[in-house]
Amino acid sequence: MTSLLYAVVGTTLAGIGVIVAVTMNMYDVQSIVVAAVIGAIVALPVSWLIARKLQEL
Repeated sequence: MTSLLYAVVGTTLAGIGVIVAVTMNMYDVQSIVVAAVIGAIVALPVSWLIARKLQEL
């Protein structure tokens, strides 16, 4: 369940990170990649928490 949720949550949070980086005028590749990686890493515990809550239902 967590891996299925990660497919959605990971891409969403990585995309949000990229949008934040571009909004802050950080157009270099390194800033965009770092923002996407941070979003993907943050998505791991978020996906786990969502899966846990769904299994409690």
